[in-house]
Amino acid sequence: MRGPSIDFERVNLSLGNTPILEDVSFKVQAGTIHCIVGANGGGKTSLVRSLLGQMPHSGRIRIEWHDSKVIGYVPQTLDFDRSLPITVLDFVAMASQRRPVFLGVSRERRKEIADKLEQLGLAGKLRSTLGSLSGGERQRVLLAQALIPEPALLVLDEPTTGLDLAGKEILEGTIKAFAKGGGTVIWINHDIVQVTELADALTYINRKVLLDGAPRTVLANGAAAHLFPTLILSAEGART
Repeated sequence: MRGPSIDFERVNLSLGNTPILEDVSFKVQAGTIHCIVGANGGGKTSLVRSLLGQMPHSGRIRIEWHDSKVIGYVPQTLDFDRSLPITVLDFVAMASQRRPVFLGVSRERRKEIADKLEQLGLAGKLRSTLGSLSGGERQRVLLAQALIPEPALLVLDEPTTGLDLAGKEILEGTIKAFAKGGGTVIWINHDIVQVTELADALTYINRKVLLDGAPRTVLANGAAAHLFPTLILSAEGART
């Protein structure tokens, strides 16, 4: 699988009279992990939703596809009725087959889902109801759903929320393997240590692009030290 490259060109977005994004321009290279960081309310999720075609914007977002145009998306949290009697199998299958799940899941698809769940440390959860899972387990189920069928572009909105250390390591390993296999990853991330260790590129957004480039290079420059001192301290801690 060869993931796409993405070019954000002077992207602007406003809600009412409030500007959310102003002339946002940067590039995402194919087959890389590109993390988007920034202050809460700085427009990160709005930018990702613009990429997914969910929010109106001006400017241009150009995606250069190669082998596939499939996008996998993992939101920060899953908003649902926990009393809903839907199993993990049916939930994951809903996004990966055309026929309604109440008509059944094919043997091949069932095996594919079971294998992906096992890879994500969720073996034995196929028949569990979604509401019975912990928050971290649901995040891994969302990642499994995003990876079936295999996407070329994986978009993540702080997917490590609620994960314990073991779950975080599983998720990190899965994302690294996806990019190593050629997929492109756009990852909204608030954990600068994780960004420094895993990302090929970092873009800091607070309505505008304030920093952009390789994480260690970007975080070592004077502008970053002046604007985000606590960010630098965290990154330094990751190096020691």
